[in-house]
Amino acid sequence: MTLIVFPAIDLKGGNVVRLAEGDMDRATVYGDDPVAQAMAFADAGAQHLHMVDLDGAFAGQSVNGEVVRAVVTAFPGHVQLGGGIRDRAAIEGWFDAGVARLVIGTAALENPDLVRDAARDFPGGIVVAVDAKDGMVATRGWAEMSDVAVTDMARRFEDAGVAALLFTDVGRDGLLKGCNVQATVDLARSVDIPVIASGGVSGIGDIHVLALHARANESKGGVEGVITGRALYDGRLDLATALAVAAGA
Repeated sequence: MTLIVFPAIDLKGGNVVRLAEGDMDRATVYGDDPVAQAMAFADAGAQHLHMVDLDGAFAGQSVNGEVVRAVVTAFPGHVQLGGGIRDRAAIEGWFDAGVARLVIGTAALENPDLVRDAARDFPGGIVVAVDAKDGMVATRGWAEMSDVAVTDMARRFEDAGVAALLFTDVGRDGLLKGCNVQATVDLARSVDIPVIASGGVSGIGDIHVLALHARANESKGGVEGVITGRALYDGRLDLATALAVAAGA
């Protein structure tokens, strides 16, 4: 399995931003043209893009929909989208708009049947977000904590046909502390669903280690991919180099 590198575009007020630990009050704006940013990632070789409607995650419905549609139209690869997707109408609407995969977090915890039905009806299209603070699942844009353990949440969907689990260590997200590789690998070993790592990627070392784990776990779900944002925007990670390391590890 070749590790998929997902450059991230997080949207707040139509701008490209990154948050620190999911805090909307700690947002750094990196640009006001998400389409141009997406095309810059494509020019560097990216075939996958991860987008989050941050406003939507807090509102519980799409807020930056027009911007997302513009990016989906322009980007030549696969767009994975999360943020405020909590009902069937939203799921169908985004697939109709050309989104390749939808990331569902809050609704996966509160309405698991919605996720199961969608995973059945849109094979390969549903990713369950497992956002963790101290091993417990965080919801509603990471603003609330549940009493559900990460591994318990993941195992609820083992037989649902979801494409992947998106695991984020909220305490590291946007802080460049380094990805929580151990927690990611532990989760990948505990379930038969591929896991996407997210949160805290600080440089090429994180990509290399995760790529090795992706290769080593081909028989199980394993580590499928990694999402990186701030490290790209701050220049600590070169996307073309990351893609090459992921492919050749």
